[in-house]
Amino acid sequence: MLVGVIRRNDVGEIGAEAQTQEDVRTALEAQVPEGYILTDATVSMAKRSTSITAAGRYRSTEIAEIEADDMAALEAKVPEGWGLMSVRAV
Repeated sequence: MLVGVIRRNDVGEIGAEAQTQEDVRTALEAQVPEGYILTDATVSMAKRSTSITAAGRYRSTEIAEIEADDMAALEAKVPEGWGLMSVRAV
């Protein structure tokens, strides 16, 4: 018997602008929906400006387990929009 851990593949992009890196990070995190986590943030500063602009990405934290007798059957059970993260034999 194989047990697979799957995670939703939902991702999104957000943006924010602030005067400090701490403030721009806070602004990004405030936009992340519940059940998601901020995974990436790229900041930039325009010439002749004190404002910091950030582009962020977030992904779902929802996970589940599925079971099957072999790897082919396990992969076939992965729902659309989900990805197989790990597999263990029990």
